[in-house]
Amino acid sequence: MALRRWMLWIAVVAVLAGCDTGWSGPGGEGLDRQRQQARDALARYDKAVLDAGGSQRFVPVGDLTGQVGDWELTNGDNKQALMSGRVLAANALPALRQPTGQVVWESGAAQEVPLLSADEALKQLAVAGAGGCPECVPLEVIGARLNTARIQTTRGPATVPAWEYTLKGTAARVTRVAVASSATVKVTPPSWDPYDAPAGMAIESAATTTNSRQLTVTFTGAPSPGSKPCGADYSAEAIESANAVVVIVIEHPHAAGETCLDMGARRTTTVDLAQSLGERAVLEVQQGLPVPLTITA
Repeated sequence: MALRRWMLWIAVVAVLAGCDTGWSGPGGEGLDRQRQQARDALARYDKAVLDAGGSQRFVPVGDLTGQVGDWELTNGDNKQALMSGRVLAANALPALRQPTGQVVWESGAAQEVPLLSADEALKQLAVAGAGGCPECVPLEVIGARLNTARIQTTRGPATVPAWEYTLKGTAARVTRVAVASSATVKVTPPSWDPYDAPAGMAIESAATTTNSRQLTVTFTGAPSPGSKPCGADYSAEAIESANAVVVIVIEHPHAAGETCLDMGARRTTTVDLAQSLGERAVLEVQQGLPVPLTITA
């Protein structure tokens, strides 16, 4: 998450300060580079789907670790400890009583999935941490129960099986999605090079309607339209495959080389697809990661 926030900050500064990132215009080398990034992202995603057995029905988006309740003022380091993966079991955790559970989407569609034990999910939680913070006191897990959590997926919000962990010394609880890795599609982005940052503007979410060929994407852009100084208008282009769609946002600025304040605003634009989205994922162009999707009737 921290990496994606850093990427977003770079994109906002580049849009509004007039930096040359290779994408601040409606064409040229920047757009060609983004198209290549999109094709590479689709290839990585196709491989991830193949590695998951050829099915992509359950593709979680974002962090699989959650929190119930707030940290007390006396537990100021707990947030950093959790983010760093400094979590351990203080005693034996309950055994898994059922081998499978269900992922249920808002549409009512459901999928049966294999589950992780409390121990396995806790180990994944620790591995997913950003590391560091050696001075953080590890969070001690003293209990666990199988519950549910609401998360984002490439098919919209879903309720999924999740372990809820009780911690020593706090009323706050930590959750971790309990779906086994074998039932999920996991995308590994390319390594991030701050001296050769990917081109393009990363979309943050997408929305469509059932059977529609139009996709509306949300991103951070210039606060004003292109008719005003430091403003910009936006269009979009979609690169598609059988498994996913990468959306490229194209900026049409008021004027090139303007010096503007580093301020961003929520903007949207719409792109036409070759066919309705179906169960395909929507990916952002910088790292090829899936974004949350909203599907309305």
